Amino acid sequence: MTRHFSIVTAALLAGAFPLQAQQAPAPQQETVTPEPVDDTADHNTSPDETSEGTGQTDAGQDAAPRPQPQVGADWPFWGGDAQATRYSPLDQITPENVSQLEEVFTFHTGDLPEGTAEGKYSPEVTPLKIGDDLLMCSAMNILISVNAETGEENWRFDPGVPNEAIPYGATCRGVSAYTDPSTTEGDACATRVIQATLDAKLVAVDMETGTPCEDFGENGTVDLWQDIGERVPGWYAVTAPPAIVRGIIVTGAQVKDGQAEDAPSGVVRGYDAVTGELAWAWDLAAPEQNRNGPPEGEVYTRGTPNMWTTAVADEELGYVYLPLGNSSVDYYGSNRSEVENEYATSLVALDATTGEEVWHFQTVRHDVWDYDLGSQATLLDYQGTAAVLLPSKQGDIYILDRETGEPLTPVGELTDLPKGEIEPDYISDTQPISEWHTLRKPALEEKDMWGFTPIDQLWCRIQYRRANYQGFFTPPSSDRPWIQYPGYNGGSDWGSVAVDTERGIIVANYNDVPNYNRLVPRDEVTSKAINRQTGEEKAGGGAEGAADPQEGSPYGISVNAGWRNTGTGVPCTRPPYGGIRAIDLETGETLWDRPLGTARRNGPFGIPSFLPFDIGTPNNGGSVVTASGLVFIAAATDNLFRAIDIETGETLWSTVLPAGGQANPITYEAGGRQYVMVTAMGHHFMETPVGDEVIAWALPED
Repeated sequence: MTRHFSIVTAALLAGAFPLQAQQAPAPQQETVTPEPVDDTADHNTSPDETSEGTGQTDAGQDAAPRPQPQVGADWPFWGGDAQATRYSPLDQITPENVSQLEEVFTFHTGDLPEGTAEGKYSPEVTPLKIGDDLLMCSAMNILISVNAETGEENWRFDPGVPNEAIPYGATCRGVSAYTDPSTTEGDACATRVIQATLDAKLVAVDMETGTPCEDFGENGTVDLWQDIGERVPGWYAVTAPPAIVRGIIVTGAQVKDGQAEDAPSGVVRGYDAVTGELAWAWDLAAPEQNRNGPPEGEVYTRGTPNMWTTAVADEELGYVYLPLGNSSVDYYGSNRSEVENEYATSLVALDATTGEEVWHFQTVRHDVWDYDLGSQATLLDYQGTAAVLLPSKQGDIYILDRETGEPLTPVGELTDLPKGEIEPDYISDTQPISEWHTLRKPALEEKDMWGFTPIDQLWCRIQYRRANYQGFFTPPSSDRPWIQYPGYNGGSDWGSVAVDTERGIIVANYNDVPNYNRLVPRDEVTSKAINRQTGEEKAGGGAEGAADPQEGSPYGISVNAGWRNTGTGVPCTRPPYGGIRAIDLETGETLWDRPLGTARRNGPFGIPSFLPFDIGTPNNGGSVVTASGLVFIAAATDNLFRAIDIETGETLWSTVLPAGGQANPITYEAGGRQYVMVTAMGHHFMETPVGDEVIAWALPED
């Protein structure tokens, strides 16, 4: 794309204009209400209750690989298949007939923000399809089953998550399912739907009825806040579907960014999928001591790196691969322990039967940029080796040996990196990079600055000159703002990548925006800092913003995500701000690369232009690829759901969604028809309109 734009073209860009949410009422169906839960109950398994010396429950000890459900007519995992490829073998919808797609049904969850939840909704949900049913969660964790052919509601279960539990967004990306091999068809909870909630509960209900599984925890619920410490609503929440491997449910949690070094632990825990008993805990700062839970009166190690995104399970090896985030706080590191430095922003392989580490691979050393690993890793065979593909927020893509963690593709080093003046002894002067493939773009230059008019373009040039910027991994600064590029939204984020394993093509959508940040000295961080949360206050819903306190460190943090002009809302860098790329899996070479997202809903001052030009907008959510050669994706802020030719990158079909499509789509078969589906529910951070729609399309019936 040319670097020179007319004013008319400029008017197409930047902030979003909110449309009215679609609020058609949900059909009246049976709602299952939860039994009261003993909030103080200790659901841990004591060391005496485990197998001697192994830290395992009986289920973990006896677990053996089990056949996994296959993707095709069903979409049984959040990532499609057990390998999280997001590849479907269905081929009824083809590049030749995709233009004939018609909407089959729209289901409304009925979960829309009310009261203090206004402005905090970001559902991001991807349903499962198993048998005749679609299984999903709403923004506030209402579990819902829907007939996959007709869109009629079967049942719903409301776990009663309160608004004050919302961290910075009401998000539930999906659920998981588990079939108990000791049961027979028709038994209660023979197959159970499992989710973890914003108020940190692990919930299991019967897939057929939505009734809580009485044998799981207390009346179908396990309290994940057990042994975490003081309950501060919103500080510890789960937004990702758990991984289940060899009968063990594995989950981490989102720990609210920007609050304090003494934040809840990043402990990752495994629970028996039938009983809900703690099988093991992996507290990276005390892995042996806390394997079966901390000693009485103690809690898991606070402030450690957490896993807020989705793990992937390797049933054959019995491993689970955890993309870890950063320590608390994100933008200052000198107070961190050596073990935090070792594991932060790493992919960690655990033996899911014991909770013991197998290996870890770190993508950022001494991370002070909030470069959490956000994407779910993908399992695949790479040149004859069982491998795991790992995208990062910096835009790098690594392929590692699944058993050892050794890189199978070249990994290089950035050297002589700037160290700054805040903590030069802590900042690493080297960082790993992928020499096989990266989505990362060249470093910014002043000529890349951009604006709605020459005046605000000049303003952005001035901001560029005011900032500390020395290219990739410019360290945080306080005397002046610093430019972080890419920003914390990526590269690749939670939408992850899709892999066409037949054609050998990776499909990766990405963001390409900087952040404009400043460390705020402690004496400038007020006692009522923005986004600060305590046990006595209602949860705040903002993302990292004007001034998060980062208590315990010398600095708060101010983040201008996307580095937008504060007057016009127009980004200070030239478009495109997001794209989608096809990559040869064998060689790592780019096959095609194009902007993702049109200008139809973007413009200065948040006024939509309605113009159809591809400018490449920020995007959140991933894609699905099909055997017929189609890529289905929403994600962008233009509220379009589109089908792309995987061979050429050409858009072959698109349709307007009634709300933001910040979610991963699925495809499945029901009644002999192939469906494609995406949820349109909006996203406060992406500034897309809120909705509650789950929409399915298929080809016309003969």
